Amino acid sequence: MSTQPLTKEQIENVKFFQKNEITEYHIYRRLAKKVSGKNSEVLNEIAEDELKHNNFWERYSGKPAKPNRWKVFFFYWITRLLGLTFGIKLMEKGEKGAQELYREAIQYIPEAESIVEEEDQHEEKLIGMLKEKKLDYVGSIVLGLNDALVELTGALAGFTLALQNTRLIAIAGLITGIAASFSMGASEYLSQRSERSSNAFTSALYTGSAYLITVFILILPFLLAENYFIALGFTLIFGLLIIMGFNYYISIAKDLNFKRRFIEMAVLSLGVAAFTFVISYFIRMFFGVDV
Repeated sequence: MSTQPLTKEQIENVKFFQKNEITEYHIYRRLAKKVSGKNSEVLNEIAEDELKHNNFWERYSGKPAKPNRWKVFFFYWITRLLGLTFGIKLMEKGEKGAQELYREAIQYIPEAESIVEEEDQHEEKLIGMLKEKKLDYVGSIVLGLNDALVELTGALAGFTLALQNTRLIAIAGLITGIAASFSMGASEYLSQRSERSSNAFTSALYTGSAYLITVFILILPFLLAENYFIALGFTLIFGLLIIMGFNYYISIAKDLNFKRRFIEMAVLSLGVAAFTFVISYFIRMFFGVDV
């Protein structure tokens, strides 16, 4: 144990470390009870390490620390709702700044070096252990989401100018979307079967479901608004929010570049919508249709 007296700032850092460790201990212990097999064993092992780290820092702070109950609640439920991979990686991502403070602590508490080394090993263990079935179907979900966003935003933009009636646009979009979701699911099934995949049906289900959910979200503004241009505006906003939310999830869970993927999907979806809108204008003028 270091004999050098700690400054007030250093003691505050120690208290921060201690609170962080006891909080993560409770998070890992709660999560370990909700998973099974190797995942549970590793989470329990890491929880015990966090408790040991808490006890180490308590020797310097001189008093026990209480966990951050809000953080425990948040990461427990975000993991339960969005998956173990996403929750753990999101938590680890938020600790990057704390890692720098840990390394600085070695200068005034040399014994802390072993704690820093163990913290680095935690992340490697977690990444190595996390195996979730749902992440195997990310490709199928991307296919369903991307096709629904591109095809339906384009179709709704076209219907908006051609039909100019929110109810008619919603009905046309719903029929188009439902038919397309079944078509996409069937195509994914045949594609997976041709590759002799044993999960062809599940992949098709993920693709069709992602497409169908996206369809209902994009059509919702046309069911609620009377002005078709306002409805289209909200549909495009909802589309961007779906792209943003999904790409953020994937960027965390699979360590991908969020900004590049978001811009790529957003430009593609909005570009198709704008192009279809213009095409619909000329088609309407050519045929002289007035609904």
